[in-house]
Order: sequence, then structure tokens, then C-alpha cells
Amino acid sequence: MSVPDPGNPPKTGLVVVAAALVDRDGRLLVQQRPEGLSMAGLWEFPGGKVEPGETPERALIRELAEELGVDVEQACLAPACFASDMLGDRHLLLLLYVCRKWHGTPVAHHASALRWVRPIELYGLAMPPADKPLIGLLEALV
Repeated sequence: MSVPDPGNPPKTGLVVVAAALVDRDGRLLVQQRPEGLSMAGLWEFPGGKVEPGETPERALIRELAEELGVDVEQACLAPACFASDMLGDRHLLLLLYVCRKWHGTPVAHHASALRWVRPIELYGLAMPPADKPLIGLLEALV
């Protein structure tokens, strides 16, 4: 995780939301970033950018519907942890929610692949830098 340089503040901020979908066996869903996107091939938690005027929860519900085709109620999103990192010249704030209940079967609409993994298996996956510090917290939560 990179630390912002106080003498050179980030030009913009980027708020991103993600979900740790947990199945009945205690496994987490991760998706692989497709070719053509930054960080292609890396595994990440499903989610995306918070658009202007959206709450983080509304954005995550929208992103999960778009990316996975699942419906989630706001009451089923439990705030879990966050990460703060530099992404180029922007400051990234990643808000991670845990979700154990949704409607539908996840399908990779905007990812190369989906995988259900145990929290400890996340350590062996290539993941974006902002996601890595969240693994230990998820391991304790799940």
C-alpha cells in the first residue's frame, strides 16, 4: 500500500465499494479482472465506483446487479472494513461490505472468471494492492 506524499496531494479521490459475498460453506466470491482493463488478470471482490449522488450501499447494490446479476437488499450489506491507497495520482478509498444473503446465482457478466475460495486461499491469489490488507480482516470475520 502506498502512502500519499504530503508535499504532493492526490489530484482527485475515488470511492469504490466491494462485497465479500460469503456462501453457506464460508467461502468468498472473487472475480478476475478482464483483459483490456487496468490490473487485468487480478482477482478482486465484486463491486465498483460510487457515482455522484449515490450512497455507497446503493452503488454496491447496483454494481452487484450489473456485474453478477444478483439482487441484494441494503439490510444484507454489513460494513466490514476499508482500505486507503494511491492509484496513480488519485486517492482510492475502498469500502468493503460482507454479504451473506442475496437473490440469484452469480454470473461473470463483467469478469473473466468467478471463484469461490476460503479466506486463507486469498493469500495465494494475485490481487490489487488495496485488496490485500483486507484479507486478514476477512479471515477473522468469516
